[in-house]
Amino acid sequence: MTSPGDTATLVLDGVLTAEQAARTAAGIAGLQRPDGAIPWFRGHHLDPWDHIEAAMALDAAGDHHRARAAYEWLARHQLPDGSWYAAYADGDATRPTDRTRETNFCAYVAVGVLHHHLATGDEEFRRRMWPVVSAAVEFVLELQQEGGEIGWKREDDGTADTAALLTGCSSVHQALRCALRLAELAGEPQPGWELATGWLAHAVRAHPERFLDKSRYSMDWYYPVLGGAVRGPAAERRIAARWDEFVVPGLGVRCVLPNPWVTGGESAELALALWAIGDTHRAVQILRSIGHLRAGDGLYWTGYVFADNAVWPEELTSWTAGSVLLAVAALNGHRPTTAVFGGEDLPIGLAPDCCPD
Repeated sequence: MTSPGDTATLVLDGVLTAEQAARTAAGIAGLQRPDGAIPWFRGHHLDPWDHIEAAMALDAAGDHHRARAAYEWLARHQLPDGSWYAAYADGDATRPTDRTRETNFCAYVAVGVLHHHLATGDEEFRRRMWPVVSAAVEFVLELQQEGGEIGWKREDDGTADTAALLTGCSSVHQALRCALRLAELAGEPQPGWELATGWLAHAVRAHPERFLDKSRYSMDWYYPVLGGAVRGPAAERRIAARWDEFVVPGLGVRCVLPNPWVTGGESAELALALWAIGDTHRAVQILRSIGHLRAGDGLYWTGYVFADNAVWPEELTSWTAGSVLLAVAALNGHRPTTAVFGGEDLPIGLAPDCCPD
């Protein structure tokens, strides 16, 4: 088990004690395969985005060796076009179960690599992973549309699905800003990426018509804030506008309306978004409210159907636990985590001459 001394930045009153934080980190580590892959849980699939989130949580807990192994898995199994498949059976790279290649899944490697570099100062790792990040970003930007939004995915036959998801594009925006910082560290300026980042941010802020309507999902509510495209008073207004629709006091955040179902991942991510706009009080309240999802082994149930008083699905997922650790790390000022989610020192790209945000 990761020692409590490694989890000092993961202690938060009413959310995690040092022993509980260590148990959660150990729970994530226990799901990792010997080759570095981190599936949702053993026997289920791995998707690249959640694999990276779990790796970031391991770094926040001080388990840098395991986190590096997760990124090395990505480096070994990156496809020739810079992407990864959307799902692999139990994290087995030889058994992809979904051969589509999703842009937000692939872009997120930039967030994870910068986070690990900031957590460890490992320059050799940064240099080794830079070509991986660069290839992934190029794959993603091939699907950027004229309005700045990023198409959702490529099908197995190479066909581009140009429909854009607001949540996915908000995550890509965060990733592009991290990629631009890595480009600076590599001494390889990327003016094309700067333009792409600015166009994407503007689309997220000012052009909802360019995205599929997924407004029933809480992620489309808070992700423009979490991904850094919307901050300041606009972010505060956005969060206030739908708070009562999505937040269930004492239980957490609904995943999708009108379902009576709160989920740990969405709750922890909302807490991160609240932290990012300075609303730390409510961020802590949200994290405290999902204590009922914590299991004895330190992992967290994915969700809870409060109308039936039932845990559902009966899954203890690596990424739910990871999101909780990352939210607590940010609230405690863990520098690598605040850097990639706060974004104050990350490049912002070049704003387009389109219309007022």
